[in-house]
Amino acid sequence: MTADSRTADRPPAALRAEALEALLTERGLVKTDVLDGFINRYVNDVGPLNGAKVVAKAWVDPDYRARLLADGTGAIKELGFGGPQGEHIVVVENTDEVHNVVVCTLCSCYPWPVLGLPPNWYKDPAYRARVVREPRALLAEMGLVVEDDVEIKVWDSSAENRYFVLPRRPAGTENLSEEELTALVSRDAMVGVADVKVAS
Repeated sequence: MTADSRTADRPPAALRAEALEALLTERGLVKTDVLDGFINRYVNDVGPLNGAKVVAKAWVDPDYRARLLADGTGAIKELGFGGPQGEHIVVVENTDEVHNVVVCTLCSCYPWPVLGLPPNWYKDPAYRARVVREPRALLAEMGLVVEDDVEIKVWDSSAENRYFVLPRRPAGTENLSEEELTALVSRDAMVGVADVKVAS
């Protein structure tokens, strides 16, 4: 396999990141195991599982839900989640009348402590532009059909406020434990581009 065949299908950003990592480790400025640990933490530990725990807690505890909607950052910290990119989190709730979806039109501001690393589509200029102009059509293309009688609110995250969606609890989950509910919640539902589904 040639170098060209190894890199032909890789995104330019991934190639630049690897080149930068190689340069920094070669010069002794960073250690590979430190970088790997950081990435692993955000992908597996800090990732969407944290947000799913927040959602499940809000579904089973009305007092916690009220605190979450009043002070997202504070309520999320109650569960031990916080840190960089999570200083100011505003939680918006999906209802039968309103569906919320989150974007960052300027760059890719995102609540890392509860959602982990942002997906590539979230950073894509097409998503950032279209979700503001034609959210209903874009959501349908992403697999989420929002009925015409449901209002769609688009929230623009920034360095000042990062938004987090509290999705609707699906019907038929009344007897599930908090842990079982946590397993149902996806990252996409907490961004607002999907609903929470119960496996049939």
